[in-house]
Amino acid sequence: MSVGAAVRRVRAYGGQFLLLAVLTLVVTLLISGVPRLVNRLAEQGLRAQLNSEPAARRDISYTSGVVSALATQSATNNARQRFDTLAAGMPPQVRSAVNERWYNVDAQAARVVGPDLAARNLLVDLGLRAVPDIKEASTLVEGAWPSETYVPDRPIEVVLDVDVAAKLNLRTGSQLRIGRAEGKNSLVDDSPLTVVGLFRPVDRTGGIWDGLPSMLRITDPIGDGEPFIATGAVAPSALDKRAAAGWSIRSNWRYRLGVNSIDARKLDQLIDGLQETQRNKPADLSLAQGVDIPLRAFAAQVNAARTLLAVIAAGVLATLAGLILLAATLATRRRRSEFVLIRARGGGATAGARRSLAESLLVVPVAAVLGWWLGTLLPGAPDPITPYAIAATVLVTLALPLATLAVPTGGASRSDLVRMRPSTRRLTGELFVLGLAVLAAVLLRRRGLTLGEVDPLLVSVPVLLAIAAAVLALRAYPWPLLLVSRLAARTRGSVAFLGTARAGRSAVAAPLVVVVLAIGTAAFCAVVAAGVDASRDRAAEQIVPADAVIRGERFAPDTVDELGRLPGVRAATRLLYASDEQLASDELGTSPRLGGTAVLLVDGSGLAAVARESEVDLALPEPLRTARPEAGPLPAIVSPAVAADLTKAGLDRSAFISVQGQRYEFRVAGSEESFPLLSANTSRFVILPWQALPARNTTPVATSLLVAGDRLDAEALRRAGDQGQLRYQQEGAVTGQERPIGVVVDTRADVRRDLGNGGANGVLAFGFVAGAAGGSVLGLLAIAFTVLAGARARGQVLSRLRTLGLSRRQWRGLLLVELAPLVGVSVLTGALVGAVLPLLLNPVLGLSAFTSGMPVRVAFEPGLVAAVLALGVVALGFAVAVEALNNRRLRLGEVLRLGEES
Repeated sequence: MSVGAAVRRVRAYGGQFLLLAVLTLVVTLLISGVPRLVNRLAEQGLRAQLNSEPAARRDISYTSGVVSALATQSATNNARQRFDTLAAGMPPQVRSAVNERWYNVDAQAARVVGPDLAARNLLVDLGLRAVPDIKEASTLVEGAWPSETYVPDRPIEVVLDVDVAAKLNLRTGSQLRIGRAEGKNSLVDDSPLTVVGLFRPVDRTGGIWDGLPSMLRITDPIGDGEPFIATGAVAPSALDKRAAAGWSIRSNWRYRLGVNSIDARKLDQLIDGLQETQRNKPADLSLAQGVDIPLRAFAAQVNAARTLLAVIAAGVLATLAGLILLAATLATRRRRSEFVLIRARGGGATAGARRSLAESLLVVPVAAVLGWWLGTLLPGAPDPITPYAIAATVLVTLALPLATLAVPTGGASRSDLVRMRPSTRRLTGELFVLGLAVLAAVLLRRRGLTLGEVDPLLVSVPVLLAIAAAVLALRAYPWPLLLVSRLAARTRGSVAFLGTARAGRSAVAAPLVVVVLAIGTAAFCAVVAAGVDASRDRAAEQIVPADAVIRGERFAPDTVDELGRLPGVRAATRLLYASDEQLASDELGTSPRLGGTAVLLVDGSGLAAVARESEVDLALPEPLRTARPEAGPLPAIVSPAVAADLTKAGLDRSAFISVQGQRYEFRVAGSEESFPLLSANTSRFVILPWQALPARNTTPVATSLLVAGDRLDAEALRRAGDQGQLRYQQEGAVTGQERPIGVVVDTRADVRRDLGNGGANGVLAFGFVAGAAGGSVLGLLAIAFTVLAGARARGQVLSRLRTLGLSRRQWRGLLLVELAPLVGVSVLTGALVGAVLPLLLNPVLGLSAFTSGMPVRVAFEPGLVAAVLALGVVALGFAVAVEALNNRRLRLGEVLRLGEES
């Protein structure tokens, strides 16, 4: 068998081999390119999430204890040596992610006095800090840097930020004295200090300035008679001498993980490395790091998204595999006479398969390499999936020879009949598939999944269920059509009778399975996407059960009324939230405590009104809505954990909870797993009705305000909230002159938008869009194969009927009646599979990572019915168009001369 002969046959059957090559290219393109796109989207999401948070969140910060002894006279040298030692001791995955690092040595802030400060009557505590590399990170505005060489009896030389110096009325040459304060202007152990220079940072957001207290700003007094706190830079030798004199010294080493140094594919290893760093920290140092929190949240999203993508990829690749088998089967069926002739001339049983293998080797590997190369052009880091691409290429190459072996070489037989009584072999195979699908589904629900890993069981369950559903549909398919055909036989005209009769006898087993796989994948993506979207809406309502929430410290009582006067505001109510209060069995709180508990005071009627005006479906428990002031304990809604603790402690009748220093007696009126305004991880809480609180001299003060309205102005709400805090302060409820922190305004629309953006949502959206679009397109292609599988037989029948007087209109009607049941059962079965799969897989997919912990509920979507109907109409029109094009390609006389075999 020469290569030239194989090339000639490939050219002769170019269309069939082109189709096989295109399918091969798509398979290897998906295997090579999709992981790159997923990694790219994951990297972009991780970068966006880390960049949205303060850069200091990525710091791994070691801090020594305060040392005040002569042994610290080389404190700066020790800090410098330990700087590299701590970095070397980190796990490799953490050390490789560090791209910036700093250390500093601080002397605790001490009182400074001098004529320039006295001129403005300023009370100031000044901290001294040795900061290596400060010269490279700043520009000297005037004066000089402190001398690196310490000279005895010489004043301490310090440089200050130019803005800090201006606010403190200091300049180059200002003379001060520093020491422990004994009175307002007298010091103990005072030392001379001179401001030798002023600097300005090159980049005020640089990490070198993130040490606390900041060198670039002044810490305002926290009350009357308290000092301003500032920090100046000194030479390391000056701090060494101060330490030798007994000053308190503290060292800090900070290592910042770079946003671009964190590999989204290795988050689990990095998180494990951070845990190891925490466990192995030196005993004399404290370690603070918070980067593992956003990394864990993002890793949970990525793992859930990858698990979902595995399900979608299984459906898409299984559909492509089915299409390849259909393409190979159609190709060998068209060449059946050729293979029969080979056997008739003495060829072996595998002669035709060897010929097909030679032809396939000329086409498939080239298409596979081209698809792989196109996949490498997509952005993103690759995954080690070369073995999968090689395996896919080998399997596709063998598809045509295997289909050739399956071609019958005996006499002509009718293949357009579905046996009403299947053979024992076929029945056994179908029962085996059904049993395997049920077993896989049960094992999946019992065993669960490891998110982020490609579990073979997870991959196989959707495919097996789709095949099982297709088998059942195929088995039930002829029966209703047989009944309809009998009814049609009693009517006038032949179109309905012939169409239903032929539709009921069509053998469409393999094409139907492929269509169900494709449509099932598309429907699965649509149903899960709708469930995630609806769960995000519920999560937003859980976080903000109104149009907006204003969170602050404490608000004046009239703030609710002031909010009601703002444009667009329809309703407002007050809330009080305390995060860590103690439960006790007596009013004095001297009994054993039961642990920290979150407390939420809500005005039942006000909260219900705000939720109603905001169109939020809030199921407020009856005790909170109807409670009124009366003797006895307050009715409370508690979490199951609190209820269990109270029962265990014998406090079933009543217990006491502290709220802003006041103790209130309550009884358990109900238990809820969660409650609006509380985070999903809050497992211990007590909800009390504000309107039922007993009258006392001291009343609770609101810490949050809920607002309902149209087109709310967030800035106006923020101003009203800040003014409410200031009014509360001016009424004398707060001593001193602290300025309250500005309020935070969150709208439900903003919270909902944040839930759908950022993080690994790009990966999830890509999976939904690719799965729905790919499943729909492949479903239409599978329907085209289904039509072409019986096109030859239909062409012969229609051609004969045309010679008997069948009109063109009747021919179109007959074609429509014959194809409609086939397309309808395929699309409906696929849609049913897609609607059932989320009910089975949703509990193990971990999609609550994308909904702020809110469980994702998959329910019936009316829109799915409309989508299925629309897809069915499109699929039917597509099927009719394919059939029409195929019949136009084969003219009437040619069809009649093609033989009786299909």
